[in-house]
Amino acid sequence: MTTEQLQAFKAEFFRALAHPMRIRILEVLGGGERTVQDLQQALGLEQPVVSQHLAVLRAKNIVTTRKEGTSVNYALGDPLITELLRTAREIFNHQLVGTRSLLKELQKERHR
Repeated sequence: MTTEQLQAFKAEFFRALAHPMRIRILEVLGGGERTVQDLQQALGLEQPVVSQHLAVLRAKNIVTTRKEGTSVNYALGDPLITELLRTAREIFNHQLVGTRSLLKELQKERHR
């Protein structure tokens, strides 16, 4: 795989993650396998919406399926997805801390 192909793969991977509802689905799946019905209940969404987002995630192998009778169970394609989401949350928290520090400094300057 060339550098350009790898970069394109990464961009497509993150594009598949680039929707708040897909992140929510992945966070729920971090707790274990779920059916579409389970995800609907957990997220308070209609079946077509959940299925549409799952299709995007499946196309990039971010989630996998396992058929059990008439049900289809969805799971994270790689347990590192949970770690990726945790890391993203930490980055967000660091940014918030930096923003709060800047705001405090601005408030101090205003009172001088």
